[in-house]
Amino acid sequence: MKIGSHSIGPGHPCYIIAELSANHGGSFQTAADTIRAMREAGADAVKLQTYTADTLTIACDKPPFQIGGGTLWDGRTLHELYQEAYMPWEWQPGLMTVAREAGIDLFSTPFDDSAVDFLEGMDVPAHKIASFEMTDHGLLRKVASTRKPLIMSTGMASLEEIEESLAVLKSAGSGPVTLLKCTSAYPADPAEMNLLTIQDMRRRFCVPVGLSDHTTGHTVPVAAVALGACVVEKHFILDRKQGGPDAAFSMEPPEFRAMVDAIRVTEAALGRPDNYVVSEKEAKSKTFRRSLFAVKEIAAGEAFTSDNVRSIRPGHGLPPRELERVLNSKASTGIPLGTPLDESHLS
Repeated sequence: MKIGSHSIGPGHPCYIIAELSANHGGSFQTAADTIRAMREAGADAVKLQTYTADTLTIACDKPPFQIGGGTLWDGRTLHELYQEAYMPWEWQPGLMTVAREAGIDLFSTPFDDSAVDFLEGMDVPAHKIASFEMTDHGLLRKVASTRKPLIMSTGMASLEEIEESLAVLKSAGSGPVTLLKCTSAYPADPAEMNLLTIQDMRRRFCVPVGLSDHTTGHTVPVAAVALGACVVEKHFILDRKQGGPDAAFSMEPPEFRAMVDAIRVTEAALGRPDNYVVSEKEAKSKTFRRSLFAVKEIAAGEAFTSDNVRSIRPGHGLPPRELERVLNSKASTGIPLGTPLDESHLS
């Protein structure tokens, strides 16, 4: 998969997405400033959400529409929550301009067909399917029809549901797909992340796999990258004190920068699985290996013994594996104390 100038998949740098979501506080300027801060913090892309409260649900306070169950949003209706989090669609072309000027990719999560059409009018480079919409086959077919790269989160999904959604996308002629392991809890508990599933998803589905993360801190994303995650998506906010529906599990700029830096260090440290070549710096340490030295004065013709030859540091003499052969030999010449043994010393 390729989004903008970024190639996504094994062997390429992790593609890091900063999720703007509801962290605009109802202000276009805040949204624009956030995008610029995302780029400065090392993000490769900013992701928006394109919906209205009325395209997601209806204004109704009956029990099914009341939020409960111990979430951050208990006691509110779905319509109230989405109305607060909603980003005006008329902002989004302007935010695309801000992103291009900042040098960061911008795309969005559409939540219905009209949002897909709107985003296509903006010529977004990719689309994102949210975990909650991945079983909406009509929406999947609509996004697939654009033939653009597609990133799809898999929170709450069973193995069968993932297989089914991928089959729908394939039958509809979708562009390349990347899956994101996701735990749809806000915030998520690291103990419930099951990051090893990333490796299984790569083997099963033969697509790039990343992480959409709602834990706090950056330990989980870094661990995911170590397990092969090609994408990391995290919510981003200028200052959690500004509040909002997603503030509690969003990263501030210094935190996001620390995550990006840790991911890049992790990638550099991973290297290649088949690389046993000794690095130039490491080779210099070979001098501190043990080797065979004369630890007493040894006369010409004298037998080598465990009393006059030892395996000690540094590594200038014969390797320790040659000790038995040396002990079965005699000195070909006089050898002073502290001399590293070599083949010329053996008779």
